Amino acid sequence: MPANAQQRTRLEVIDVRTGMFGATQGGDTSGYGGLVRTIAMPGPSERPYGGYFDEVVDLLAEVLGEGGTAFDAAVEKVVVDREELTLFVRREHLVAVCRALRDDPDLRFELGLGVSGVHYPHDEGRELHAVYHLYSVTHSRRVRLEVAVGEADPHVPTTVDVYPGHDWHERETWDFFGIVFDGHPGLARIQMPDDWPGHPQRKDYPLGGIPVEYKGAHIPPPDTRRSYS
Repeated sequence: MPANAQQRTRLEVIDVRTGMFGATQGGDTSGYGGLVRTIAMPGPSERPYGGYFDEVVDLLAEVLGEGGTAFDAAVEKVVVDREELTLFVRREHLVAVCRALRDDPDLRFELGLGVSGVHYPHDEGRELHAVYHLYSVTHSRRVRLEVAVGEADPHVPTTVDVYPGHDWHERETWDFFGIVFDGHPGLARIQMPDDWPGHPQRKDYPLGGIPVEYKGAHIPPPDTRRSYS
C-alpha cells in the first residue's frame, strides 16, 4: 500500500465474515472458526486512471453526450483495480453504453466476451451484479461493465441486440443467479431443469441436501447417503 493515505484506493465494506469458507455449523477443531474477514470492494477511482483508460472514458462521455445522455447519468462510477477498467453502468443506460462502445470507431469494442453474475447478499438493494467483458479487436483494449440491481427487482435489459453472442450467457446468468434480462429472445434455463427451484450460484442457496434426478435415476442428497454413529 502507498505510504500516503491519499494515494490509497478507497474501499467499500459490504460484509464481515467469520470462520472458514462461511461454515457456521459443526465442531471446529482447526482454530479457523475465530477468523474475522472484512469483505471490501474498491471504491471510485480518481484521475488519471492510467494507460488508455482515460481515453476510453473521455470518448465514451463524448459519444453519450452527442446522443443526449450525460456520462454521469449513465455511469455510476469508474473503478480501476488490478489493471482493469470497470464502468458501473445504470441499467436503464446499459444498451446505449454498449452501442456507443461497439459502434464508435475510436472505441470499437466489437467483441462481447460474455455475461456472468455475482451475488452480494449483504449489499442491500444491490445484491445482484451482472458483469460484462468487452474487447476491442481493432485497438487491443479491454473494458468491464457492471450493473447492480436488487433481489426484489432483478431486471436488466438484454444486450443480445448489440452482442448476439450474449444470448446463451444471459440465459446461464438467469439460470444460476436469477437476473432477469428483459427483452431476451428466449430467456429460459440452460443447464438446470425448467422446473428447478431457486438459483444455485446465489450465496444463500443451500449447500448439499438436494436430491438429483438424472435420466430416470434418483440420487439422494449427500447428507442422507450415509449415517455415522
